[in-house]
Amino acid sequence: MELNPDIIDKVKQLQAKYAAMGQDLESYLDGLLYADYLTYWEYIKLDTLLSLQSPITPFPDEEIFIMYHQITELYFKLTLHEFEQIASRENLDKAFLVARVQRINRYFEALTKSFDIMVDGMEREQFLKFRMSLLPASGFQSAQYRMIEIWSTSFDRLVAKDERHRYNADFKAENIAQMYEHIYWKRGATELQSGEKTLTLKQFEIKYSKDLIELAERAYGNTLIDQVCRLPEADQQDPALIEGLKWLDTNVNVNWPLAHYKSAVRYLQRAPEDIAATGGTNWQKYLPPRFQKRIFFEEVWSAEEIDNWGRGWVESVIVNLKK
Repeated sequence: MELNPDIIDKVKQLQAKYAAMGQDLESYLDGLLYADYLTYWEYIKLDTLLSLQSPITPFPDEEIFIMYHQITELYFKLTLHEFEQIASRENLDKAFLVARVQRINRYFEALTKSFDIMVDGMEREQFLKFRMSLLPASGFQSAQYRMIEIWSTSFDRLVAKDERHRYNADFKAENIAQMYEHIYWKRGATELQSGEKTLTLKQFEIKYSKDLIELAERAYGNTLIDQVCRLPEADQQDPALIEGLKWLDTNVNVNWPLAHYKSAVRYLQRAPEDIAATGGTNWQKYLPPRFQKRIFFEEVWSAEEIDNWGRGWVESVIVNLKK
């Protein structure tokens, strides 16, 4: 059978490619000849993926709980993949930046829209029983979510609201370790009764604090807001970019915490004295966005929108922008 000229040309290109690396094309062709065909299940490691659910109680809905959190972490990994591209891109332009922000928004929209799996997708009685076997593990301990926050904005904007006045946009990378001690989410893992750090927070700090501080120092000057500020002034005012940043701020800092708040109310709402008696955290003050008023991109919001941060109409404004 006579070879197609296009195939001959590709073989010559491969020979030149491998010769430049001191490699023998014939050996690689032998490997291709002996290799088996790739299958879908091997490529995505399906058997391994489906083996990663290991409930520790007999309640069927615990498997739902595990899988949803695993799915969440995969979406977080996709999001971090986009942030890494933004940070490492040479000659970053508006089109590339807008496209990556839109990707991140799609990931978070998928997560937020699917959160009904957590709110209404499990029997309350089962959840309240199997969750007692999971203590002190908590979704609070998601390090990838903290990494998303770090890549998004200036680190001083992640400091607890009542401590932010001590810092400003001129902070240096060497201040990050000190600022980390006042990061907002530590307030969400203190015991109601004693005000002490929960075991949940202590475990998290032992495992991740060093990595998160190092990431914040590495991301210094290369966060999403830094990259936006490097664009020409006209590009910074582009409506598609502003809309994307507003929607990202709303997705991460309003819709996602409120979805968790809705779930917590559904399953955990009890009298404060009962929560304190079990060593519970102050999620009622931690999750609602209006208390922390965490905003990544203050530059794109009006003073009125910032004052009313976390209230329902903020999201309606963004929805109107997307129409």
